[in-house]
Amino acid sequence: MSATLGAFVRRLAGGSALAAATLVTVLASLPASSAYAAPAAEASTAPAACPELLQRQMPRLQDEKPQALCQYAGKVVLVVNTASFCGYTPQYKALEAISARYADKGLVVLGFPSGDFGNQEYGSNKEIAEFCENTFNVKFPMFSKSSVAAGKTDLNPLFADLAKRTGQSPKWNFHKYLISRDGKQVMSFASGVSPDSQPFTQALEKLLSQQ
Repeated sequence: MSATLGAFVRRLAGGSALAAATLVTVLASLPASSAYAAPAAEASTAPAACPELLQRQMPRLQDEKPQALCQYAGKVVLVVNTASFCGYTPQYKALEAISARYADKGLVVLGFPSGDFGNQEYGSNKEIAEFCENTFNVKFPMFSKSSVAAGKTDLNPLFADLAKRTGQSPKWNFHKYLISRDGKQVMSFASGVSPDSQPFTQALEKLLSQQ
């Protein structure tokens, strides 16, 4: 024991050499797991790595504020190009339903309005947001209107990459892409496949089961 430590122990023991020796003996006998042991370092939870597909920002529908898609890393992502005046527009209801049903299991639905097909989305971003909220009570994230059809000069880069991954571009409104948690698997579904249909639900639940 160093001279400095010894002096400190003697002060704790009231200056008595015998009491100091007794105190040292007691301290030495304490197990490592006692309250005097150094606390173990808390385990850190590393955030999920952001897949390449999500390494981008997109403007939010309501206010066009840029949103980092990496905030959805580690989730199963459903990307849909939407329109307000299409025969498939009622799919908004099914999309909102599965968003609520599977949110706790790791699903996020991302909607991208587009007027590429039949000009069936001709309103402003504000008008689209009001329509989605007032008509279908949409709560899942929606982004500003953009082009999603192959060959467009201003093609949404996320849809360009999804088309490359799957070999399929949207041919109409409400085309759907399912992206696995790690971004390595992408599945494509045509507009006519409803989000609450059995084939789609089976594919979704399979991806959700993969951790």
